[in-house]
Amino acid sequence: MSLATPAHLPARAHPLREQLYQELHARPFPVIASPVRVSHLVLSLSEETHQADFEHLCALCERYGANPPAVADNSYYRRLGSFEVRWERHFEFVTYTFVWPGRNELLFAETALSLLPQDWVQAVPGELIAALHLEVLGPNDAVYDREALASYFEGQRLVSGRLMEGEATLWSAFRLHGDGCGRILLHNHSLNPNQTGRLILRVLELETYRLMALLGVSPARMLAPQVSHLDGQLAEIIARLSETEGLDEERQLLNQLTRMAAQIERYRADTIARFSATQAYYQLVMKRLEELKERHSGPSFTLTAFFTRRLTPAANTCNSVSQRLEDLARRIERAGDLIRTRVDLKLEEQNRRLLASMNRRSRLQLRMQETVEGLSIAAISYYGVSLLRYLLGALEPLGWPVNKDLATALLVPVVVGSVWWVTHRIKRFILEASDPDKEPSHQDERGV
Repeated sequence: MSLATPAHLPARAHPLREQLYQELHARPFPVIASPVRVSHLVLSLSEETHQADFEHLCALCERYGANPPAVADNSYYRRLGSFEVRWERHFEFVTYTFVWPGRNELLFAETALSLLPQDWVQAVPGELIAALHLEVLGPNDAVYDREALASYFEGQRLVSGRLMEGEATLWSAFRLHGDGCGRILLHNHSLNPNQTGRLILRVLELETYRLMALLGVSPARMLAPQVSHLDGQLAEIIARLSETEGLDEERQLLNQLTRMAAQIERYRADTIARFSATQAYYQLVMKRLEELKERHSGPSFTLTAFFTRRLTPAANTCNSVSQRLEDLARRIERAGDLIRTRVDLKLEEQNRRLLASMNRRSRLQLRMQETVEGLSIAAISYYGVSLLRYLLGALEPLGWPVNKDLATALLVPVVVGSVWWVTHRIKRFILEASDPDKEPSHQDERGV
């Protein structure tokens, strides 16, 4: 329900202001009196099944005539007949918790899950991760020892812990039983309903988060051999790099590194979210163990020691593979930079040699051009002098006595100089016209 902004406050409120205030109270601790039977389901959901899960919960509410949750709700708590349902939607999974007060003479003989319609239970969307039956005994109930509990846990080895500074005792094998569910027995010695509800919630979260943390172990174990193989390939490429001389070989090594880098990036994209979630869930498990306030009693194996010994190596495995991927990506990048540097240096050396060769060719062409230019001047001058000699020879019949040999000899320097001057002017004009950055001279502007 939206609240009106009082007149003495700023008129504009942030659209998420009320949601921010309600966030701390979105998932309150339950108040549960003992004895009680609790069934807990954890299912992973994809983007496509979130809506189907919400509709499935609404269908359960409709069967019991209860008001369904709102579309935007991430949690829902309601009593349905003789039991209470607690539904919570998390980032990648959803939890159903069914609470049924009372107990049976035989432990785990009648569970809260057995009260629900079986067709509804079997049709719950998502993939089942955790299924757990938890029974809480009251202070007046008889105390069970390890031998008496053996039959209720199908003879599996039990782990026990004195919780809440000795005011409750937990027994569990943390394994699946014949019904496909885990089993936990809590004996409440002196806790009130508020404390019992908080203890039950922490135990359920402990079971949920430790299974979610272990989801990253399988991909980590599958990926570790491939990372080792890529690491060996990288070491081989670096060893070959010191022996290669040709440019083609270095390009082949660079292509191999590029393919390896693409493969590493694909591995990182496939696992970074899972490995990050594993570390987050592992930290939550360790936090919940601290909140249980376990008391060490005698030589028995404590709950904290059990989870630390079994769960820490799994989290370290995911962290190790993730760090190896990051380290391998950095090493591949450095090796690629080294090879590219060597290739660039060799290309620069080739370009330098090519430029030197082009300079030699240019000088040779210039010499040849100058030689041809001199021959051209001589040839043009020869033809020019010959034409002038013919003109001088045509003057004698006109009555102009001219010594052709002397006149021709005197005209030779003039013709050669004129040809040389015209040739160099044409050459200069062509050079200036081919240089776009050089401004034209005044003579060129006049059309000279």
